Amino acid sequence: MPDPRGGIPKMVIASLQRTILLRIGTSSECVIPGAICLDNHAARLPYPFYRDPYNGSFFNALGDTEVPSDKSWSLVADADFVIFDEKRGREILGEYPSVEYVFEVGPYLHESPVFVPGLNKIFFSELSPTTEQFVVDLNATPPTLSRFTADPPIYVPNGAFFHEGKVWYSTAGSNASVAGGPEQRPGLVTLDPYTLKTTTILDNYFGYAFSDCDDIIVDPVTGYVWFTVPYYSWWLEVSDIAPQLRSATYRFDPKTGSTVVVNDEMRSPNGIALSPDRRHLYISDTGAAGLSAPISLDVPSPGIQGILYNTTGKRTIYKFDLVDDGRAIVNKRPIHYDAIGTVPDGLKVARNGYIVTATGNGLSVLDQYGDMILRVQTNFTANNFIWTDVDDYREVWIVGQGGVARVKWNLQGQRAQ
Repeated sequence: MPDPRGGIPKMVIASLQRTILLRIGTSSECVIPGAICLDNHAARLPYPFYRDPYNGSFFNALGDTEVPSDKSWSLVADADFVIFDEKRGREILGEYPSVEYVFEVGPYLHESPVFVPGLNKIFFSELSPTTEQFVVDLNATPPTLSRFTADPPIYVPNGAFFHEGKVWYSTAGSNASVAGGPEQRPGLVTLDPYTLKTTTILDNYFGYAFSDCDDIIVDPVTGYVWFTVPYYSWWLEVSDIAPQLRSATYRFDPKTGSTVVVNDEMRSPNGIALSPDRRHLYISDTGAAGLSAPISLDVPSPGIQGILYNTTGKRTIYKFDLVDDGRAIVNKRPIHYDAIGTVPDGLKVARNGYIVTATGNGLSVLDQYGDMILRVQTNFTANNFIWTDVDDYREVWIVGQGGVARVKWNLQGQRAQ
């Protein structure tokens, strides 16, 4: 769920591409217009430098670092792309990369983007007291944005995954008082994108209600559904049941109905993604955006209702090995501590194995070992993203607090199954 930041930057409905051509730390030009190259990963900054951690405000960006003795550093905040590894960054961006702000939406968290190839449409949700969701029609020129309500309606679909003609949602909301009155507990729901009919597949764990079904993937080979369960629904007041279960990650078998816990070591398991070769599973722990025990709705929040941000908390992507014929995950190890944004929210793996996560004001691209390659920067807080099949899955759409943006580059996403 969230990668929250207080406040929405000024929106400009236009291309964000600029004419910056600078490599910080040297006098030579960078890869393409709109890009900043950081020499040697900016491993050494001239003293003195300082970056305010902004505890409690959710605002955190690399460009906020103050480097008084290097005036060129101020350009980092305005760049479309910040490149850490020039060789691989050039390969990712390709010849004509761009970041374009396309739609303005409300200041709520926006999540569960999913691309339906047969319709050439993107569905995504708004985490607010409504059962209406959004759809971007890519058949129109330019693309259009509209709303729809599923039948029966679903409340706060937070994660989504397209598999065998259906959209699999992990639903986070549980509140009978919401407009439309969905009879729903957090769980797993499928949507037929052609008829907009929904079917509840899972809504309990041995009689207990899930606290918040956050993100979801489906293994294309085994058909197992993997989903994360933190506490965000309670903190965001979109659930009417206090947490009854520990935060955890689960595996669900749609053929039998069996639900098995696969990891319960994380404070706030959030994004989840599978490598193309099915050897590794990635899960992010976004405990830095949350509350410390005891769980309560009475703790004031300067950002989003019920959530506080602590820069020393968990904001880590963990890598696991997939074993037991795709049933279990072992060898947990951290590969990225997200100090570049806020917390690693949306999480996906590109076709070549690179990891992409939505955090703060954009997307971060890492290799499979956690080395930072480049950063895509938007003018709003990015919550999640999805590849479409434009140019063989080289186009990404980002959704978040206040905006929807489109990225064109050379990094290919995994094909929708």
